[in-house]
Amino acid sequence: MRTQSRRPISILQSAGVGGLLFIALVGTASSAQASEPGLHVEILGIRNSIGAVACALFEGPEGFPTEFLRFATNIMMVKVRATKATCDFADIAPGTYALAVIHDENRDGELATNAMGMPKEGYGFSNDAKGSLGAPSFEAASFSYNGQSLKMTIALQYCNDDCQKANNVADWPRDNCASLS
Repeated sequence: MRTQSRRPISILQSAGVGGLLFIALVGTASSAQASEPGLHVEILGIRNSIGAVACALFEGPEGFPTEFLRFATNIMMVKVRATKATCDFADIAPGTYALAVIHDENRDGELATNAMGMPKEGYGFSNDAKGSLGAPSFEAASFSYNGQSLKMTIALQYCNDDCQKANNVADWPRDNCASLS
């Protein structure tokens, strides 16, 4: 009778060639994403993991930011996971763009607002642009893209409870609670 020595087998040995190929591909995919040409947008300040984040990329002022279904160059919906979301746009030509982002908690494809037109869901813009009593202009949110890899962050804003319950426009905190219509 032959006796076999029992040596510990490593995970890599037991995975075989197929496993090694899979491990190599997973490592390549995660590291390549950030270095590939395109816009890589990390969304900050998501208040919960409900719904999705919608990122709309505009190449001109027409329809910015509310008419994204008609005028946005690219639109991406990303499920929120652990209050995190990233929008990665590939194959974008060099040029001037602006981004509008919403946290679509009810997944209806629109920014939910109250009766006064105040946002009930989170929203944000490239350059962290803000408008006064409305959405920022395309020019305020615009940025140049040279066709390489561009990483950016957009911080979402949410109207606070005082804003949503306000009876008088003068009571609204103008810096974080403006009607976007």
